[in-house]
Amino acid sequence: MTPLKHVVQYSGGAGSWAAAKRVAQLRGTENLILLCANTNSEGDDWLEFVETSAANVGGELVMVDNGGRTTWDLFNEQNMIGSDRVPICSRMLKSEPLKKWMEANCDYTKTIMYFGFDWTEEHRLERTRPHWEPWTIEAPLICTPYVHKADLFAMLEAEGLKVPKLYTQGFPHNNCGGACVKAGQGAWKRLLEFYPERFAEEEAQEKAFRERTGKDVAILFVVRDGERVPLPLQGFRKELEAVAEPSFLDLDDWGSCGCFTD
Repeated sequence: MTPLKHVVQYSGGAGSWAAAKRVAQLRGTENLILLCANTNSEGDDWLEFVETSAANVGGELVMVDNGGRTTWDLFNEQNMIGSDRVPICSRMLKSEPLKKWMEANCDYTKTIMYFGFDWTEEHRLERTRPHWEPWTIEAPLICTPYVHKADLFAMLEAEGLKVPKLYTQGFPHNNCGGACVKAGQGAWKRLLEFYPERFAEEEAQEKAFRERTGKDVAILFVVRDGERVPLPLQGFRKELEAVAEPSFLDLDDWGSCGCFTD
């Protein structure tokens, strides 16, 4: 009888590491695969964390990168900037190459997939299921014992692993170097504070896209009279430079992570 394969969608976040640890404890590591998609737009310690944390878990680390494209390579190819409503980056740089690998290397009747959603994110698991049919999927951190994100950081340190810098700097996720198009104004303000060079690069890319296409589009937006209005990064930065907390901005907006669920 062919043994089950256990494939963890390994994002480089604390949650996917903790989920993989639970799978390893419950199922062993002989048929464990940590499947990771590199967007080529990650933070400077992301790859190191992926590799060291995967070694800590055990099993086989498999990396896919969809031809080395970055998020802005994709946006320019598609003539569209990804957003919380149209997350082409998470779909085309993560979900699609991961599915392609799964279909080529795994039998869905003999494979269980695992995600790092925790007990506060059961809604993400339910949104994910239809996108990954007919695969069987589970989220070990939704089950007891329940852990908070702070617990995950303590667990990492107890295993001798470095907590990724984005977490220590207050970012909610260790993805895309803090420059996620699904993140909100609060996250982009933090990017400007901690990584001004990275913010400047994103700002220049967005400005070049707007000039080349003539489209009034932007990663961020503000709501005026009940409608979403594009807020280019250049304008966002200038407002913050002029006034610490402009009244029309929502700096409590951190956006939402929707990778694998779109």
